[in-house]
Amino acid sequence: MTDREFRLAYVPGVTPAKWVDVWAERVPDVPLSLVSVAPADVVRLLHEGGADAGFVRLPVDRAGLSVIPLYAETTVVVVPKDHAVAAADEVTVADLADDEVFHPMDDTLEWTALPGRPAFTRPDTTAEAIQLVAAGAGLLLVPQSLARLHHRKDLTYRPVVETPQSQIALAWPEKATTELVEDFIGIVRGRTANSSRGRTPAPAQEPASAQEKARKQPRGPAPGGSGRRGAQTGRGRKGRRPR
Repeated sequence: MTDREFRLAYVPGVTPAKWVDVWAERVPDVPLSLVSVAPADVVRLLHEGGADAGFVRLPVDRAGLSVIPLYAETTVVVVPKDHAVAAADEVTVADLADDEVFHPMDDTLEWTALPGRPAFTRPDTTAEAIQLVAAGAGLLLVPQSLARLHHRKDLTYRPVVETPQSQIALAWPEKATTELVEDFIGIVRGRTANSSRGRTPAPAQEPASAQEKARKQPRGPAPGGSGRRGAQTGRGRKGRRPR
């Protein structure tokens, strides 16, 4: 048993279950606790020691943090099911030029030019924007994982090409790269349990080579040694005439 614990923060849309399962197999003596945190608060949480590491959405303020980018998400537009966009497999930003598009305060997409026409309000959160889309007040562009997270039966979503993408990264305080953090980095990067930087059991002792075995065995008469000399001596005595 141990009193150690690994605290992993994650922002909405990230599903850490697959990494948590691998952790339980690799490091069973250290429990992993999950800390759900808003994107705007995750950096502060890491600096204040509220988590050992965390999944963040880039961009973030990297000062004092070590950051490993992991993957980018498809950007989608969330629309009512009866909207014209729902009939397409994918759309472009130009296809949304005449629609009102919400830009919530917690939006993590980096826009050089906002798509569509500005909506009548800027919701505080993506969750509030989803409710407004369901009311028919406009559309919303978000990373696909957030569209799934806020799924509703009366809404659907379609990929939008040539748009900014949200990138997920693993971050931790750069002055706190502990052994446990290294263990989790190895898991996220897909290292095997036997990799040089993973947590591994003591290696099994390799069997001795044939030469080592031969060196350890007791030495017997050398070929052509005393046995042959004895035989030769015996033959000489046999041919000698008694006095």
